[in-house]
Amino acid sequence: MKKNLTWIGIFVLLTFGLTIFTGCAEKKSVVTKDIQKETAPAQTTKTPNLDDISLNTINPNDTAKEQSARVETTATAESSVRDINFDFDSSIIRPDAREILKANADFLLKNRASAIVVEGHCDEKGTAEYNMALGQRRAQETKKYLVNLGIKESTITTISYGEERPLDPESNEEAWAKNRRAHFLITR
Repeated sequence: MKKNLTWIGIFVLLTFGLTIFTGCAEKKSVVTKDIQKETAPAQTTKTPNLDDISLNTINPNDTAKEQSARVETTATAESSVRDINFDFDSSIIRPDAREILKANADFLLKNRASAIVVEGHCDEKGTAEYNMALGQRRAQETKKYLVNLGIKESTITTISYGEERPLDPESNEEAWAKNRRAHFLITR
């Protein structure tokens, strides 16, 4: 009987110890300088339009002049912040995207963004459910990278649109490469 209690005690301690060590593990993005490898050229900045501006940046209690100024400020901030692109079926931030994120972080730190929305987008390959999950992973990785660059985590929210809002609606490799992206909505 005493031998059984000893084995039960060892088992409980071992289980408890493993639970503590595995429960505390957390995957973090690390900002490092990597050796540049061949990648596709970075996407050019798109000119924002009113459809790209989040509706919650407009307060219905504001006057028309205040709303217009807020939309203009948001559009200016968004035109200064560039989208980043991802490789097929990946949420890993590419070296060219790291440089873009560093420039974006510098702009956001200098201009004190009050709210940043990171949208994750995918190409049309894969199921809708898979693309929603992949878009969310892309947005989360982008958020982690920005936080590591000094942006306050509390100012960043993420959302996935999967394949639902393509930048280029064509069905070819060039269009798919443009659609695998993280897009930013900024409020100052």
